[in-house]
Amino acid sequence: MTYSSTDLLDLRDPSVDPLAVADAAAAVIARRTGTTRHDVALVLGSGWGQTAELIGPTLTTIDNADVPGFARAAVAGHSGVMRSVAIGDTGRCALVYGTRTHYYEGRGVRSVVHAVRTAAASGCTTIVLTNGCGGLNPAWTPGTPVLIRDHLNLTAASPIEGANFVDLTDLYSPRLRALARDVDPGLDEGVYVQFRGPHYETPAEVRMAKILGGDLVGMSTTLEAIAARQSGLEVLGISLVTNLAAGISDQPLSHAEVLEAGQAAAGRCGRLLAAVVARIGVT
Repeated sequence: MTYSSTDLLDLRDPSVDPLAVADAAAAVIARRTGTTRHDVALVLGSGWGQTAELIGPTLTTIDNADVPGFARAAVAGHSGVMRSVAIGDTGRCALVYGTRTHYYEGRGVRSVVHAVRTAAASGCTTIVLTNGCGGLNPAWTPGTPVLIRDHLNLTAASPIEGANFVDLTDLYSPRLRALARDVDPGLDEGVYVQFRGPHYETPAEVRMAKILGGDLVGMSTTLEAIAARQSGLEVLGISLVTNLAAGISDQPLSHAEVLEAGQAAAGRCGRLLAAVVARIGVT
């Protein structure tokens, strides 16, 4: 069954409880996959699409549009399906999203973080948020994965509604970052800055981000991370530098460049993330 905006589960309706929609989505996923609980969720951004195949065998594939609150992929290079994937032979399962809803799509913050809340409702205790982004450090050439240490949310929005005060001090788990560096000791880390998009940042905006302490710029992730913390999920964030940010490079920016860099780095990124996921929940 495909759900539309006319359903009672419309996230854009302020009278609808977004957690109830997440519960409904989790129930559909459980029924379609035959799995009552998933352990780890992954949101795959540009350049990370091969990860699912490297984690383990896909048990079930579900079209996003068949699950309450989800929609088809709106960005070229993203997959409009979610998968239930066996994590090797551990007996654990990963819920892998092949796309995300971006804030610039205009569907509202609830839609942006719906996958995160559905993951929590599906039993996940950990979520891995990935993205393709612009780099401010010239040493990070296209194809470089960088751990997210902290973020700057410049969207002027929050997924938290009402007087719910959530501590974000250690939002990006130090434990999971250390685990990732055990897999690849060469991993660097930085501060991710989310702009609203969909236009790329101007050179002046990139300079501002750098002055504020940013190292990476993009159009996703921070709102999802905040919702994950509110939902009690442990968060690992990893960016793939697909290009140098505006003003750092003298080349014009394009989505084709992002896709090209992501495809070139896909194997390395997928192997890295698969190795990290295999260790989550084991040690």
